[in-house]
Amino acid sequence: MLFSLIIPVYNRPDEVDELLESLAKSTYDEIFEIVLIEDGSTIRCQDVAQKYGDRLDISYYYKENSGPGDSRNYGMEKARGDYFLIFDSDCIIPSNYLNEVEKALQEDYVDCFGGPDKALDSFSDIQKAINFTMTSFLTTGGIRGGSEKIGKFQPRSFNMGLSNKAFKASGGFGNIHPGEDPDLSIRLWEMGYETRLFTNAFVYHKRRIDWDKFTIQVSKFGKARPILNSWYPQYNKLTFFFPTFFIIGFFVSLILLIFNQDILLKIYFSYFLALFLVSSLQNKSIKIGYLSIVAAWKQFYGYGMGFLKSYIKVILLKQDPKKAFPELFFKI
Repeated sequence: MLFSLIIPVYNRPDEVDELLESLAKSTYDEIFEIVLIEDGSTIRCQDVAQKYGDRLDISYYYKENSGPGDSRNYGMEKARGDYFLIFDSDCIIPSNYLNEVEKALQEDYVDCFGGPDKALDSFSDIQKAINFTMTSFLTTGGIRGGSEKIGKFQPRSFNMGLSNKAFKASGGFGNIHPGEDPDLSIRLWEMGYETRLFTNAFVYHKRRIDWDKFTIQVSKFGKARPILNSWYPQYNKLTFFFPTFFIIGFFVSLILLIFNQDILLKIYFSYFLALFLVSSLQNKSIKIGYLSIVAAWKQFYGYGMGFLKSYIKVILLKQDPKKAFPELFFKI
């Protein structure tokens, strides 16, 4: 089986350098190819790709900007492989990653999989805090961190595998972003394909992000979910509403203080204290524990308010998602 590694990039040559350096250290014995898709960048990574030309099988393509989903599709159309492995450019790949994927596919083949993400010691404190809140059982149920306790796993495109067969049958990613990965997963389910989490096939996800960018990102995640629910109502879940309920409940707890009722606020305090303690112990840093509280609040607030705004417009008012939230759709 030939693996084709599909990597879209937009103005991130330094990230690509780190990513390719990690792939050059792979312990995988078989041949694999790398397909780099420059998505309309003004700061290109072609020189970086050439730097690794004698160590890795790299194909480089430049195209006009049309978003990560369309760029992944473009790369898969150009690739030679039987199975595509899709990464974001801000990932660093462990040396045994391809071995773990091959092992999992040989044991129980599936046409689409996703893997978790972790943080390296070299990451900044904010990156570690964001990684904690995006992967912890206390915030996301641990799904992105490696939990397998769900019926159907929706792979995320920073670390995702897709067979050539499933790509051709589905047409690949749509033009919504974010949300293109769960959209693809659901369409694959509808066609009879299965998806699964490969627990040991993790990547180090650097997340080139600050607090403002993180808030905007999770807000877009929240806005995308009601749109997906409107397209695929049979896959709607009550858990999708939790961040919105969390934020509303917090403000209700503040209002209740006027009436000398503090039990709800104490529950929130206990929750944030648990976040602080678990993150501090896990990361061996009180500072990261504190930053994890900040990250969790921004995650819940950004996602929750984005979800509420989209739910009102798309579900209640029946607005066209592309007109209600044009920023979530790339023109292809």
